[in-house]
Amino acid sequence: MLAVQLCGFAFIVAGTHGWIVPLTKPTTTDFVSFYSAGLLADAGRPGWAYDPAAHLVAEEGVVGAGIEYQFFNYPPTYLLLCAALPALPYLAAFILFETATLLLYLFAATRVLEDRGFATVAACLAVPVLFWNYGLGQNAFLTAGLFGLGTYWLERRPLLAGLMFGLLCYKPQFGLLLPLALVAGGYWRVFIATTITVVVLIAASLLLYGAETWRAFIVTAGAAPAMYASGRILFAGMANPFGAVRLLGGSVPLAYATQVIFFGIAAVIVIATWRAPVGSATRAAVLIAAAPVAAPLSLLYDLMLTAVAAAWLMQGRALPMARGWEGVVLAGIYVVLADGRGIAEGLHLPVFPLAALSVLALAAARAWRESRIEALAQAA
Repeated sequence: MLAVQLCGFAFIVAGTHGWIVPLTKPTTTDFVSFYSAGLLADAGRPGWAYDPAAHLVAEEGVVGAGIEYQFFNYPPTYLLLCAALPALPYLAAFILFETATLLLYLFAATRVLEDRGFATVAACLAVPVLFWNYGLGQNAFLTAGLFGLGTYWLERRPLLAGLMFGLLCYKPQFGLLLPLALVAGGYWRVFIATTITVVVLIAASLLLYGAETWRAFIVTAGAAPAMYASGRILFAGMANPFGAVRLLGGSVPLAYATQVIFFGIAAVIVIATWRAPVGSATRAAVLIAAAPVAAPLSLLYDLMLTAVAAAWLMQGRALPMARGWEGVVLAGIYVVLADGRGIAEGLHLPVFPLAALSVLALAAARAWRESRIEALAQAA
């Protein structure tokens, strides 16, 4: 599977760069949004990253006129990282950012799996959405790596775990369930470390970029739901229940209602699991698998999170609780995701939301089995 995906990835890269058929206009990736926001921050105009007209001018200055606008809907805490990107030329910054964050993901996943051999690394690289993330220049490797290390260090190094979780505030929609989990599990040191990290990052962004930048972000964030609901971002590429309903032709109110319901279900599963007498691997798998389901916006590359959740489910110490069919289900999910975008667009099937829900269901079933076994053991 990895070899097939590498060939497909090479074909996509060659096509988007005009190496197969000459391009009639410049092309771009999501990364240009981050790079251009960094340019504006370095120029003393951080608030312009939230002004589409000014931000587009900056993007066109990087890759050429006539590109499709790539918006910047991240909090100013992310500007702290973006501001470092223009230290290198665009392409070099792109490659360095994607490669460094990919290595962070691999570092986290191999530690979760407690195996750093070639076969394990190859399996971690065979995640279909990995190539979408790299090709688009997105930041899901960073999200997955931080979540993976946060859960890995949860009991080993609570302060480092809190640091990792706090750094996730650059993409806050994926941290909505995190406080619930930490409180339910009684991880107060991690909770405090996470809170301090977030406060420090917000304070740093306020000091460097001013309150007006935060006000500009809040205005942009307030307008974002209408854009997501309109289809400006293809519903076929969304990975949450909201996107599934919209892809199937459901109304916006129905999509929001469905998202709220699934958020509630995910929250109940996370709280119940983190309160239950289950292993740390199962707790981590449930929390990470629930994140893209509960998020008001998650896209196909954000399913890198499910790769880390799957790693927790397949961890050596967790395997005694595994069932043989779990590996088959996970493999089946990966096979379908290999052409997930094509299936979603061609058949109007919400492939990515179903994949996210399937991994969460596997993790929740594992948690239920563990808690039942523990209850029976105590009753014996």
